[in-house]
Amino acid sequence: MAKKKSSANPHKRRGRTFIKILIIIALVIGIIAGVIAILNVTSNASNAAFINENLKAVSYADQLEPELDDKGRYTFTTDREFKVLQITDVHIGGGALSSKKDNMALNAVATMVTAEKPDLVIVTGDVAYPVPYQAGTFNNKESAKLFAEMMEKLGVYWCLGFGNHDTEIYSYFDRKEMAKMYEDKDKYKHCLLQSGPEDVDGECNYVINVKNTKGNITQSLFIFDSHSYTDGDYFGIKWKYDCIHENQVEWYKNTVKELTEENGGVQPKSLAFFHIPPAEMKEAFEEYKKAGKKDTENVKYKYGIIGEGGELICCSNYNYGIFDAFTENGTQGAFFGHDHLNNMSLNYKGVQLTYGYSIDYLAYTGISQFGRQRGCTVITIKPDGSFDNAQENYYQGKYKSFAEKEVVDLENEMGDVTGGISNPLAE
Repeated sequence: MAKKKSSANPHKRRGRTFIKILIIIALVIGIIAGVIAILNVTSNASNAAFINENLKAVSYADQLEPELDDKGRYTFTTDREFKVLQITDVHIGGGALSSKKDNMALNAVATMVTAEKPDLVIVTGDVAYPVPYQAGTFNNKESAKLFAEMMEKLGVYWCLGFGNHDTEIYSYFDRKEMAKMYEDKDKYKHCLLQSGPEDVDGECNYVINVKNTKGNITQSLFIFDSHSYTDGDYFGIKWKYDCIHENQVEWYKNTVKELTEENGGVQPKSLAFFHIPPAEMKEAFEEYKKAGKKDTENVKYKYGIIGEGGELICCSNYNYGIFDAFTENGTQGAFFGHDHLNNMSLNYKGVQLTYGYSIDYLAYTGISQFGRQRGCTVITIKPDGSFDNAQENYYQGKYKSFAEKEVVDLENEMGDVTGGISNPLAE
């Protein structure tokens, strides 16, 4: 008797099995993604609760309020000293993996802002750090919202320029979308960020002025977008960093001309703020180091160290002339971040070049355990337009934190212990 042949084709059976496996894999991935999403929402809600329940508006004796001039520029008016607090490289992950360190970063910033009572906080980039294997999310807006909500709760006027990590190529939101979020006055009335001219590269190229009661500009504060990466290094793993572009330099020079005309023909003094250090910072440090770390004709040391492993300065290979424009147009100093272990301030050819103290608890592996590099930069602008700057470490007794302040190593430099940069994505 002949055997009955199976009606099912073996190729079809394998195909059905393969489809079942794909469905199971998709379900597992969906479940994991759902769990991560829930954890991210929960962790951000916890940090939002910390902000709402623990922070309160900074108490000012005479808080200055900016007004928009007829050109749409924010202007503060005062005859007293004007205090700027530079914060840089906050690195809030905004996800379940970074929740604890995000809380530490928020607490540190809120503590220093509350104690210093600045007229204006300027953040020189990298508020957000949506690197998924450290943060647990690609959503850069959630971390930015936490920071913005904290600043609004403190009631302090603030602004920022974008860093390379604020909008990674894999982030959910690009620079234009992030700028639009920050410019929402219904939510963030104390945020003074402006997107800047459409025909100038980048977002957040703008100027904030300080005037006296006679109407004279005593200081112009220029904020620039120093961009992210170049030459196809879309993920930043080759450290090919960008810089301020040529049309931004032209915008700056033209703006100085406009302000000079508005100022009765007197060129206003100014300061600049951006994320990635200019090539001249590297030039200045190399000249200083070659001289045995002593002052030269061009370089005058003020304070701080280059603490990255190998005394590394991560700047761009390109240079479109912003520093030369500074020397010719009244800019007395430039403040930046990017390299979390560098906090040196050098005067180079008459321009004070200064790394701000960083906040970062997350990006550099192990950095949360070290404290000599963490803090803020206080910039005091005097009525005559001159200024002074000083670095302030977070672990001083004058900074009374809203949560228990972490125990860190204040004796050692992280670069000496770990060899400096331990994560190529972390600058």
